[in-house]
Amino acid sequence: MIEHSFGFYGIAFFGIILARYFLVAGGMYLCFYSPFIQSIVNPNLQRLAPDWRSVQWDIQLSVVSAGVFSLAAAFILLEYSWGITRLYSHSQQYGLWYLGVSYGAVLVLQDAYFYFTHRCFHHPSLFPWLHQGHHRSRYPTPLTSFAFDPLEAIVQSLFLIGIVFLIPLHFITLIAVLTTMTVWAVLNHLGIERLPTSFPHHWLGRWCIGPAHHSIHHRNYTLHYGLYFTFWDKLLGTQDPNYEKKFVEHLLDKVDGA
Repeated sequence: MIEHSFGFYGIAFFGIILARYFLVAGGMYLCFYSPFIQSIVNPNLQRLAPDWRSVQWDIQLSVVSAGVFSLAAAFILLEYSWGITRLYSHSQQYGLWYLGVSYGAVLVLQDAYFYFTHRCFHHPSLFPWLHQGHHRSRYPTPLTSFAFDPLEAIVQSLFLIGIVFLIPLHFITLIAVLTTMTVWAVLNHLGIERLPTSFPHHWLGRWCIGPAHHSIHHRNYTLHYGLYFTFWDKLLGTQDPNYEKKFVEHLLDKVDGA
């Protein structure tokens, strides 16, 4: 790998991360908040435009977060060039099977890390400093997905900084994790009213967090702290019991209608 300075990596990653944000989050916003698209997906939706001040705030915080994440990425790449991380580039070094295993392991670990840090952020003494900015959007949009306060962005970036020193990860696996994180975060902040009414009751929604699950968190801060899976919310009693009830009722309706 060609070695560059920390500043070069930081600037390059800032451009990449910012472009990714506007491409994925911005693209989803334009798609799902377009009156024409919504007239097809959910014609009964009362199409109220999101508050523009909240949208601007989300974009501003996301740009700041991109700066934090770019510094973290630059640090990781610089440390890799010094040979002190456990990142590797030869797929046969641990076998192809390990790519999938390590990918799944990182998602599980990241989900646990996110749940407990996210729950801590909601402590009254920490919330104003670490997480209040994200919750300025009571009704989030895809542009809210990476609207983190600077301190929260630092805490979240520490996971990836730490994991590359603990677990052998191929660069493809690391990119796959980052891609999954980006897409999942954007989907989680896609207003549930913007989707077909059957979507939140799909069986996958009982085990994986999506817009139906996370939209509740933006209305009730004491519920639904997870990132990918509903496991920790179920285990530790932070899942809305009515959320699970909706799935049962939906399944019963399908049986009765069969």
